[in-house]
Amino acid sequence: MADTAHLLAALDFAAHKHRGQRRKGTGDTPYVNHVIGVAHTLATVGGITDMVTLVAAVLHDTLEDTETTAAELEDRFGTDVCHLVQEVSDDKSLPKQERKRLQVEHGPHLSDRAKCLKLADKTCNVRDVIQSQPVGWSLERRMDYLDWTEKSAVGCRGVNAALEEHYDRVLRRGRETLETAT
Repeated sequence: MADTAHLLAALDFAAHKHRGQRRKGTGDTPYVNHVIGVAHTLATVGGITDMVTLVAAVLHDTLEDTETTAAELEDRFGTDVCHLVQEVSDDKSLPKQERKRLQVEHGPHLSDRAKCLKLADKTCNVRDVIQSQPVGWSLERRMDYLDWTEKSAVGCRGVNAALEEHYDRVLRRGRETLETAT
């Protein structure tokens, strides 16, 4: 399959799998906008043209947040994409705090592709938490979330300076925004 068609197939798949899902923010944004934003950040900020990484970005939450199986991803998008999605996916059978701890611990051991994907994901999540406050999240919880993303991002550094600088800017603006809200 040609690269463009492969990426469009992943977008179509993600839109179908995430249909009906919304982001946690007050804007009630369709979930698929998030995975598109992560791929867009990788391409436009990180300069990433590697199709495995871009396709995996679009699919990165399908194993965690939908009924998608690894076999289904491998069959439709290949072994490399499937393995990259698996590498960045949390084990949802674990408690949330354990999943967060493991993300921080495993970050330095991820592949370069996974580090870039994780960094773009964290950047988009920070932006979303600031621009569209998750329903029921206190100011303290939002600040704690930013602190956790920073710990998680540490292990993803050293692979793409542009993504790192962009994350740092978004995090700094986010903290400034939250500090003025206190």
